Amino acid sequence: MYNNLSRLSFYKLGLLSFTLLFFCKANAQQIFSNYAYPLTDFRSPLDIEPPALAGSFGELRANHFHSGIDFRTNQRTGYPVYAPADGFISRLRVQNSGFGLALYINHPNGYTTVYGHLSRFNPKIAQIAKNIQYKNKSYEIDEFPSSDLIPVRKGEVIAYTGNTGSSGGPHLHFEIRDSKTEATINPQLLGISIPDNIPPVIHAMYVYRLNGKPFNEYTPKQYFQVTGGNGTYKLNQVNTIHLNGEVGFGIVTNDRHNGASGNNGVYSIELQVDGNTVYTSALERFTFDNSKAVNSHVDYPTLQRTKQSIQKSFVDPGNPLQIYFNLVNNGHIIFNDDKLHPIKYTVTDAKGNKSTLSFNVLGDAKAIINTPELPVGTIFPYNKQNEFTTEDVKVILPKGTLYNDLNFVYKKSGKLQQNAFSNVHHIQNNLSPLHTGFEIWIKPDSTLTKFQDKALIVNINRSSQGGYFENGWVKAKPRNFGSFFIAIDTIAPSITPLNIANGKNMAGISKMNFKISDGLSGIKSFNGYIDGKWILMEFDTKTAALWHTFDERTTTGKHTFELVVVDMKDNVKRYAIEFYR
Repeated sequence: MYNNLSRLSFYKLGLLSFTLLFFCKANAQQIFSNYAYPLTDFRSPLDIEPPALAGSFGELRANHFHSGIDFRTNQRTGYPVYAPADGFISRLRVQNSGFGLALYINHPNGYTTVYGHLSRFNPKIAQIAKNIQYKNKSYEIDEFPSSDLIPVRKGEVIAYTGNTGSSGGPHLHFEIRDSKTEATINPQLLGISIPDNIPPVIHAMYVYRLNGKPFNEYTPKQYFQVTGGNGTYKLNQVNTIHLNGEVGFGIVTNDRHNGASGNNGVYSIELQVDGNTVYTSALERFTFDNSKAVNSHVDYPTLQRTKQSIQKSFVDPGNPLQIYFNLVNNGHIIFNDDKLHPIKYTVTDAKGNKSTLSFNVLGDAKAIINTPELPVGTIFPYNKQNEFTTEDVKVILPKGTLYNDLNFVYKKSGKLQQNAFSNVHHIQNNLSPLHTGFEIWIKPDSTLTKFQDKALIVNINRSSQGGYFENGWVKAKPRNFGSFFIAIDTIAPSITPLNIANGKNMAGISKMNFKISDGLSGIKSFNGYIDGKWILMEFDTKTAALWHTFDERTTTGKHTFELVVVDMKDNVKRYAIEFYR
């Protein structure tokens, strides 16, 4: 009897072990680098079950890859946020935009976790933050506390979920970073589990006729509709594509997980030709200084024209991203042998679910599509600093700005409006992505003289690019190409009180609320004073809301209040009243 039970127990244990091993292998995501990530160190930062994502790691966003995962919070704020492991608060940040209220925890295992868009910190951290704000006389702070100031234990409540900063709705933004390099890493590779047995969806495939030339808006491309589902896809009504010469491929794909899921990004894309891998992209980790290269990873001209994100399966020579593996000729493929070639895409999500798209390419000498002739311009090599100068404009593109060699085109047109102080300078177009932005100098006309300290550069939508007057030029550093001219900002910001007025009794009212805005250069600073002493004013950029929460510093009785708002061109608006508490 004992022996039979022992055999049965051993058999069950062995079966359980095999099942667990199979489960782990079936759901493990391939890691293409040499990093070994811990799988059991971190718990989830939330206790919302089941966990669901509003945004995945590496998801394609405007001008950046998403640097973490966005946990859904049922369209509510105020859920407790827990420390996922022991550590200490290594960074305490409050921003008008960006992450809003944010915390960073350094952990002994060499990783840092990050929490963004919080509604409030726990009482201890909140008091420390407030003390720093009063010490610095600034709402925005970015502090790096010593390791012994705010230790935290695994499972301790450190904050509460919110919607602060540049958040588009209530959620928790969560990251795991390498503490030494600050590279951000896919949290699902470190044991943060999201229920998911749904393979990625493949929507379309494109062929780009590269023809040995730099990729740009003139590169011919062909669209192929995709049909299928449940992980297996094929081209709609096409099995074999006839191609000739140098080509690249592109794919439109996204992912969903179980439960409440948006259209999230995928983890990896692999392209095989004749059974050999020629391209792999894997969003395992990346550095923030390279995140804008998402504009090189995708077909940027198509994104600008149609808002569709086509992920290219070939790499521009100036693309600095380290997310590519197994590259053969940077993903550029030459078909010139009159033979049939099997092509296979494999798209994988962060849980290991896969989808494939298979088709054939026949090398066909007759299947030629020529690249259109480019407009007359100046060739700017991607791997050098480039400059363009006329008598009234100067453009400087530092080395590392371009992803590809650029056919640079410049035009000039007359003034657009009365309060313009230069001609309009058309610098290239908005279809050419830049990695680091560029410098532009514009010569103003003679009427600027008395407004030199108020001068700035704007695009044709009158969106400020910043700038200043120096040595006869107005200089700025736009992030993207476009059409620019000189304007001035002489108008002070606006202040609109919402629940306070001169002589009002504010007893029983917890906050005084305002709206502030600026018409051109943007808000530079805001400062509030009660009885001549600085007070903490809190600001939300996306709603233009400014407020002060009364505390023990404001006692019962009569008080004076002054609010001073300054824009980027030092135009000042003051609001001064008396009130009672």
